[in-house]
Amino acid sequence: MKKINKNKASEAEPIRKLDDIKAIKKLLNDNSRNLLLFTLGINNGLRISDILNLKVHQLKNLKPGEYINIQEIKTEKNNIVYVNKEVFKAFNNFLKDENPEDDFFIFKSRQGYNKPISKQRAWQLIKDWTGSINLKGNYGTHTLRKTFGYIQRTHFGVSWEILCKRFNHSNPAVTMRYLGITGDEVTNILQNEI
Repeated sequence: MKKINKNKASEAEPIRKLDDIKAIKKLLNDNSRNLLLFTLGINNGLRISDILNLKVHQLKNLKPGEYINIQEIKTEKNNIVYVNKEVFKAFNNFLKDENPEDDFFIFKSRQGYNKPISKQRAWQLIKDWTGSINLKGNYGTHTLRKTFGYIQRTHFGVSWEILCKRFNHSNPAVTMRYLGITGDEVTNILQNEI
């Protein structure tokens, strides 16, 4: 399997169009585990390592609007996994299709007993999904987290400060760099007439 280039990983792009998100969800409709991975990622903005570390019992009895506390693997900071309606629906479809044991990792690997899929495998899945809908660009494990931030900012008007807090970044400038402000975005604000 191809190794992730850590320098390129942080350069991964978000999925910027809602139609592309819908196309990937449609593509994954017959694979409840992969649909759940995509849905959790774009709805929570967590690092892939934190998503892959989740076990079935942690989300099993949660309803929309509820959450669990986790400790981020990379930073050891506290964070939450939130269950909105999309995550709830995807998780329940996964439970129905897979009937996993409570102590199993949600994204259980087929390699070995009760281990999660690797970050490399998640990277390959995301590359496959974006490639299948002909998205051009650099996509990988950071894509799900960045898509969350990008869509929150551009479609819901969430501030940089709030996104910074969600991502557990040290300040909003880090979040702006992480989400990759483009020159076109800066130029577009000049069109706003006052």
